[in-house]
Amino acid sequence: MECGSYQLIKKSSECKARLGKVYTTRGIIDTPVFMPVGTHGTVKGIAIEFLHNSKAAIILGNSYHLYLRPGTEVIKKAGGIQKFNSWNKPLLTDSGGFQVFSLSDTRKISEEGVEFRSHIDGSKHFFSPEKSMQVQKDIGADIIMCFDECTPYPADYSYAKNSMELSLKWAKRCKLEFYKDASYQKQALFGIVQGSIYNDLRKISVNEMLNIGFTGYAIGGLSVGEPKEYMYDVLETTLPTIPENKARYLMGVGMPEDLWEGVQRGIDMFDCVIPTRNGRNGQVFTSFGKINIRNKEYIQDFSPLDPECNCPTCQGYTKAYLNHLVRAQETLYLMLLSLHNIYFMVNLMSKIRKSLENDTFLNSKKEFFEKYYFRK
Repeated sequence: MECGSYQLIKKSSECKARLGKVYTTRGIIDTPVFMPVGTHGTVKGIAIEFLHNSKAAIILGNSYHLYLRPGTEVIKKAGGIQKFNSWNKPLLTDSGGFQVFSLSDTRKISEEGVEFRSHIDGSKHFFSPEKSMQVQKDIGADIIMCFDECTPYPADYSYAKNSMELSLKWAKRCKLEFYKDASYQKQALFGIVQGSIYNDLRKISVNEMLNIGFTGYAIGGLSVGEPKEYMYDVLETTLPTIPENKARYLMGVGMPEDLWEGVQRGIDMFDCVIPTRNGRNGQVFTSFGKINIRNKEYIQDFSPLDPECNCPTCQGYTKAYLNHLVRAQETLYLMLLSLHNIYFMVNLMSKIRKSLENDTFLNSKKEFFEKYYFRK
């Protein structure tokens, strides 16, 4: 099957949730799926062998950061990102569009593209849709994303409209550039729907994206500060328009509760830095809710983080020991807590897929939330 193509396996009888598969040249991805983020080609603090053992099916790399360091020439010479970092499974790269949003003090946007200064050494660079495509091709990701502007929140209607229209112009150029050579035979290009919280703009964006035609479709510009109900409303407005035979990817969203809500509305793919970022700050996800392991209550708690978790952290270490590591600033805790959070997210998606197989999604969601919010 074509790289990036989606196969619908089963639809829930209770809601819009769906079970499926995404095909790539490096493997088949069971969906719904959570993708750990490896910004610099590595999921921060976690060795590749541990990542493989977590059963993660696909990870995400950041084109902007990999372009700046080590540079695409190095990655291309190594034989592509998977050979460079020893990850032999599927990998998705974002386009650099989110950095356009996050580096607002050091960039200039025009219809041609974006001029920005490196956060590393201040050197000047320029990303166009064509440049983004070439960078991602050189990195060698299985799924690459259109270059877009991630509209900030809040944004007034006029700004959101202009931003969405610019992303559409860039999407057309991305597709033309992507199909210029034979790389499309082993890579897939996904389009990104923008429009902020304005549903009429989202409808225009998704319809125009469908007219351009992509292998899969992402919903961008969410989880950037807007209230959760706005995000869910955008999904309910946008997703029914996307054909059932296309993968649907919600970018940058990864709190456990959002995975359930996104899947319920028809999302297949998620990514987020939260599991590792929160782990480095001492916060971990458990079946019984979020905890901060640095708190005094865990100094003499000799139980595992989560008795239902099969990760190496929970199997080998107690809360008391992890509390000690954090308080002593022993760097081992950075890996152990991040690893646990990755396992938690991967296992959660496995539970969600199982509930869809058994057609018990809503009941499983209810049971999860009852336990997850038990501590509150």
